[in-house]
Amino acid sequence: MTLGEKLQLLRKSKSMSQEQLATQINVSRQSVSKWELGESNPELEKIVQISNVFNVTTDYLLKDEQNSSINKTPLQNNKNPFTAQILLISSVAFLAIGLFCSFGGWYVEQSAETIFGGMIIQVVGVTGYFIGKIYSQSKIPFGISFANLAIGLFMPTSIVSSLLCRQVISPYPTSIYAIGIFIVLYMIALIFSYIILKKQQKSNNNSKLTNSN
Repeated sequence: MTLGEKLQLLRKSKSMSQEQLATQINVSRQSVSKWELGESNPELEKIVQISNVFNVTTDYLLKDEQNSSINKTPLQNNKNPFTAQILLISSVAFLAIGLFCSFGGWYVEQSAETIFGGMIIQVVGVTGYFIGKIYSQSKIPFGISFANLAIGLFMPTSIVSSLLCRQVISPYPTSIYAIGIFIVLYMIALIFSYIILKKQQKSNNNSKLTNSN
């Protein structure tokens, strides 16, 4: 791995643009671009500054290596896209299972324990989602993120609807009035979730474009 390749890899691992790096070491963006392309090499003084910015040794920067590990945690070094996919898909499944368990338990027993039991299963799903997000080497599919939010918001919205109607809390609305309030609140929550996810997705895409310059 050449100096330019290492510099580019280090910069992107810190989500830093060429302009941001250039500002930190007091050079032009064009100079950083030329270093990464191998068209020129930085002076020794700049190499020292680069090593300080990225917390690596000057020996690492100057010595050609076939393989390199750049301040990654064991979890990051062992990222597995297949594992991430399983965790992300499982997260949707656990959230759905938790929801239906609460439905079934409430229909039979109508106790708060059945609601909490379902929520515990959903917490497992949420945990799996965030672990999958860490393992994932690419952006999370919009459908999975939105599905998790849609399922996860169902019971809290129903509980709020029950409280507004001054009824016993339940995992689903149990009266016409509660159903009306639930639909309004749930649709508002879904619309806001959709907008937030879309903005986040757009922001991530813009960030990637900026870092590649």
